[in-house]
Formats: sequence, structure tokens, C-alpha cells
Amino acid sequence: MRKTAASGEAKVAGERSLLLGIGISSVGIGMYIPFSLVFFHHVTGLSLTVVGLVMTVTGLAGLAFMPLAGTAVDRFGAKRVNLVLYGIRALGFALYPFAGSLPAFAAVSLVTALADRSFGVVQQSLIGEVAQGSARDRLQASTRALQNAGMGAGALLVSGVLALWGTGGFTYTAWGNSLAFALAGLLVGRVRAVRVGRPTAGAVGPVGPVGAAAAGSVGYRTVLRDRPFLGLTAANFLTALGYSALSVLFPLSLSTWSAAPDSLTGAAFTVNTALCAGIGVLIAGRVRRSGARRTRSAALGALLFAAAFVGQIVLGTLRPGRTATLVALLAIVVVYTLGELVHSPSGGALSVSAAPEAVRGRYLATYQLSYSLAGALAPSLFTALLAVDGRLPWALLAVAALGAALALLRLERHLPAEAVHAEPPVVRDTTGRPVPVTAAA
Repeated sequence: MRKTAASGEAKVAGERSLLLGIGISSVGIGMYIPFSLVFFHHVTGLSLTVVGLVMTVTGLAGLAFMPLAGTAVDRFGAKRVNLVLYGIRALGFALYPFAGSLPAFAAVSLVTALADRSFGVVQQSLIGEVAQGSARDRLQASTRALQNAGMGAGALLVSGVLALWGTGGFTYTAWGNSLAFALAGLLVGRVRAVRVGRPTAGAVGPVGPVGAAAAGSVGYRTVLRDRPFLGLTAANFLTALGYSALSVLFPLSLSTWSAAPDSLTGAAFTVNTALCAGIGVLIAGRVRRSGARRTRSAALGALLFAAAFVGQIVLGTLRPGRTATLVALLAIVVVYTLGELVHSPSGGALSVSAAPEAVRGRYLATYQLSYSLAGALAPSLFTALLAVDGRLPWALLAVAALGAALALLRLERHLPAEAVHAEPPVVRDTTGRPVPVTAAA
């Protein structure tokens, strides 16, 4: 890595290509995610019921595959696995228009789902492989901003395609998506991993033969014995429930409990996406330059989540007029989005840096399960609580976010110093000379 003169922050070799690749692949994702069921229905010609069933089954299979993806990262390196997954996704979307039978669609969907579900683990591992210190926080923020901007652009692009060619345009969209993943893979191939410590002759993957052998022998037992990291994963599960609020609970709450126009859901998504894409890097940069510990900035993000959820309880209880409700809802979405922008880069960099290099893939596969489990649990949990009282799901989320903030603060002294601090903290000895801190305080 090299440092910029302006900021003094380390720059990753091939960083522009990495971020451009992430942006292009996000455009591809945005071209089908908003339409999922309808997209595959029109591309394959299969019924919506069949498509939904196959997507559910293959999605669950993808979750089960995540631990194997973590093992592959530790054995072969995140960059190699990342390129393989991009290739599988590109091939899968190129084949979807030809998968007109149930067996063909199930086969293509299964392979593609395995790559899709595992991609988050591998991308997080790649950031840990190519960046160190505050560069990890910066890449986390840039990645999230590009993903939001790319998905928004992809959704607009597919809307234009459908306006020109009707539902037949979904086929062109599938091939466009394939091309996006292929281009992203070519660009990401230019990034170079950071060499930590002295290079080892005959290294296997990113950790050398000794590290690879150790990683292979201990497997996930190392992760399960690491109580601070498991605590970090549990805390993230509590926060991850909040990440599901905007896409799952918000529209449900509007249409049932609040009896507000469904159009407000679209407005909320627009505000959230615009802020994430427009000021995400700026907010993360301010947090990073403040020198805040990652645990504390992630906790602040969780507290902002809690404030937004309490705001929903107050708004739903008072039920002001239409204009006041609109203004209040948008203000709540802004607070919620700020929580997301503060928490995400710090929380992501914290998990990457807390994972030992030799078994980083396994660690991050375990950590990513907290997001997957929260996403799977959220719909049934929210609907059950909403049926009892509209304030209950928001109250649960507020308590969960507060619990996550408290857990992060309590875990701070048990996590490695290089995970808690974006840059090594410095103390002074009796002569006034700086002495780097190498252990968590």
C-alpha cells in the first residue's frame, strides 16, 4: 500500500479497479433484485409459484454453503475465491434465459445462489486481505456507498429497458447482468493483497504452508473457542435485525398499523439510498478522522438506530396529521440512515480486523451468519408482533439496538487492539517518547 499526501491514509494497490468492479456488479444486482420473482418468472417462463419455491430452497442451500466458502478463503485466498464467484454469477445469469424447465432452472439457480450467498463473506475477507488499518474502514464506507448508488442505477436502468422492450427486456437484463459480473471480475483481478510480515517461500494461499496447515487442522473450532468474537457476532445479530426494518417492517407498519399511504415506502427507500450513496463516504471519513474506537462508533450507530425506532413508537402513538406524519417519517428515516452510515464501516472493519489472518474466512463466514439469520427471522417475527400491537416490533428493535451498543462497549477490552483501533493507539513513556500500544486496553 502507499499513502496519499493529503490524507496520509494508506491506498490499496488496485483500489480504483476494486471499487469500480464493486460499482459495476452493484448495477447488475440492482437490475434484478427489485423484481426477483417477476424477473425469473419472465426470464425462464416458469410459474411464480415454482420460481418462489426454487428461490427459497436454493437460498437456504446458499446459507449452508457459507461455512465452506469461509474454508475456501482460508485455503486459497479471498481474491481467488472472489474471482471464482464472479465467474459463477456471470455464467449463471448468462444461462438463465435458457433454463426453461424446472430441473434446468433449479440447477442454475442453485449454483448461482451458492455464489450469491457466499459473496459477502468473500468480499469482506478480500478487504482484510488487501487493506490494513484505517484503509479497511475507508474501503468499507466506499463499498457501501457504491453498492447503494449502483443498485439505484441498476433499478433505473432496468426500468428503462422494460419501458422500451416490455417484459421481454428481462432477458436482455439477464445478459447485461452477466456482463456486469464478468467485467467486475476482470477489474477486481487487478487488486493486490497486502503482505503481512516476512514472505514465506512456497506459500499456500495468503497464509503460507504453516498457516494453511494450522487453519485446516483446527477448522471452525478456533472460532467457537473465541468468546469475544462470538460476542461480537451476537451483538451484530441484534443490530442486523434493525437493518431489516426498512425493507420489511417499515412497509408492513405503514400499510397496517399506521394506515399511511404506501407511497411513503418508496419515499423512504429513495431518501435512504440517496443518503447512503451521497454522504456515506463523508460521514465515515468524519468518524474515522475523529479517532473514535471502532467499537464506540459502531455503538453510536446502534444508538441512532434505537432513536429512530423509538421515534416510530412515538409517531404511531400520537398519530399527528398527514403533513406532520410525512415530515416526522422522513426525519426518522434520516436518523436511521445516519445510524447505518456510522455503524456499517466501523462494524465491518471491526469484524475483519478481529479475525486472525490464517482463519479469517471462517471467522467472517460465522460473522455473516448473524446478518443471514436476522434476515430470515425478521419477516415472521415482525408480522407476529405487529399483529399484537404496532409498537411491539419497534420496541423490540429499540431494545435490541441498545443491547448491541452495550455489548460492543463491554467487548472493547476483550478484543484485539488492532481491531478496536483503526490506527494503533500511542501512549507516552516517562521521557515523552511515543510507545505504540499492542494489546487492547
